[in-house]
Amino acid sequence: MITIAVDCMGGDQGTAVTLAACQLFLGSHPQAQLLLVGQPEALSHIKAPNARIVAASEVVAMDDSLEVALRRKKDSSMRIAIEQVRDGAAQVAVSAGNTGALMAISRYVLKTLDGIDRPAIATQLPNAKGGATTVLDLGANVDCLPEHLLQFAVMGSALVSVLKNDDNPTVGLLNIGEESIKGSETIKKTSDLLRSAGNSGDLNFIGNVEGNDIFTGRVDIVVCDGFVGNVALKASEGLAHMIGEFLKAEFSRNIFRKFAAITAFRVIRAFKSRLDHRRYNGAALLGLRGLVFKSHGSADIFAFEQALNRAYDAAHNNLLERVQARIARAAPLLAKLDAAVV
Repeated sequence: MITIAVDCMGGDQGTAVTLAACQLFLGSHPQAQLLLVGQPEALSHIKAPNARIVAASEVVAMDDSLEVALRRKKDSSMRIAIEQVRDGAAQVAVSAGNTGALMAISRYVLKTLDGIDRPAIATQLPNAKGGATTVLDLGANVDCLPEHLLQFAVMGSALVSVLKNDDNPTVGLLNIGEESIKGSETIKKTSDLLRSAGNSGDLNFIGNVEGNDIFTGRVDIVVCDGFVGNVALKASEGLAHMIGEFLKAEFSRNIFRKFAAITAFRVIRAFKSRLDHRRYNGAALLGLRGLVFKSHGSADIFAFEQALNRAYDAAHNNLLERVQARIARAAPLLAKLDAAVV
């Protein structure tokens, strides 16, 4: 049985979204168990044989500083949920709360894996091949050194090997051009490291890629720093919303366009579904000694349920163990890199 600890108080809408999503998730996963973490009075109306309330008296607000979240709110629903993973009561934790706080608390409570300096946030974005491209980092690390980006590539490869059952996924480094002479010094040095890792068989590195390659499906994994990754994520979500609104407006203009919309309804619905960022909600925090998934703070019930689904699949498919194995395989490379940095 897979047990998920859910921070029910986190996110823009709190229990109005999280509890409804949990109820739906339990309906489709009768073999799973949920630990509903939060203020008991807000959770008491949930009745399910495979759900149990874990009390937490405090809530990390979306605008709380890291110092407040980490040092002052030691009984927050976010922290208690992560502690369930540390203590072995749950295999994975899910929260829609403050991203910075979730990363800081997760790193403090669970610690990082050997060979990993910084955890990274990874998620999938839809591509033209009908699948999804994994992108990391998406906001946890704004300023990255080349060795951090190499670690992200190793962790992303482990994640995709689970998602696609492919032990040799392709990796691209996000840059302003494919040519090796382009980009900042950090990107150039990272490219050299990734190429070295590719030559040694630790990664399947195909070279630099550009922003459009995230959506063409040219590679399985795109590596970048958190600033660039977060911009790409928000831009893709904004584009998907714009396209949806455009289609709605265009097909409501007159009777002929409404008729065209009815005729093409299945195609339009499938197109909108492919671009719906809610389907891809649930980003893995990679590099920790436990599984944690981050949901969008603005997630609705459908989106938060998707985050629960992703967390369940990760635990069910032994993502943590496979990440550890991948990092262990790359240990000589990472150790060599650490020695060079020192």
